[in-house]
Amino acid sequence: MKDFPFFATEFGVAGLELREIPYRGEAYIRIREALPGKLGQLVGECASFCRMAGAERVYAQGHPELSGYPLHTAVLEMRGTAQPEEEKVACLFPVTQETVSRWRQLCNEAMGSVDNAATLEARDEADILREPGAYFVHDNGRLLGIGWLRDGELLALAAMEKGAGERVLHTMMSLAEGEPIRLEVASTNTKAIRLYERLGFVTVGEKSRWYRV
Repeated sequence: MKDFPFFATEFGVAGLELREIPYRGEAYIRIREALPGKLGQLVGECASFCRMAGAERVYAQGHPELSGYPLHTAVLEMRGTAQPEEEKVACLFPVTQETVSRWRQLCNEAMGSVDNAATLEARDEADILREPGAYFVHDNGRLLGIGWLRDGELLALAAMEKGAGERVLHTMMSLAEGEPIRLEVASTNTKAIRLYERLGFVTVGEKSRWYRV
């Protein structure tokens, strides 16, 4: 579904992200400019359009007055240093042209219940393959999980077995031992945050806040 980077109304301008509607039933509003005292009307028009497009849930960010709406989640930035423990490092198999669709499917299945996680589409496969960084993590023929580390940023991490997340993270960190790593995580994804903190990552900032409208 097509996004609208600029959705203009008499009350202001916003960007509408609609690509998640077919997958998650969600749409996202990024407020660009609201006329004084007109935020509510701008949000209302944007939300109405999103719901007509099929959205069941609509979230907005980008304006201080949105704090009057219920908080959905905050997107946190965390940073740490790759310090893998050798005994927890499994085997890495790079994603290839033949396996990228399967990797994308596994990523979408794992992230389907994570707030604000973007769904990867077939057109994203070229980006996944463009540079080395996306991997399957195996141990003696068992798929432990998947990961995507590129230019010092952990773009995706998912365990395929319960309790395997730590090994998957240690294995991905082995690609950049001793180097800084940054990542983004939803504040509601407490399980992931606890894992990152246990391995020395700290929250350095808040990228955005999304509110239910």
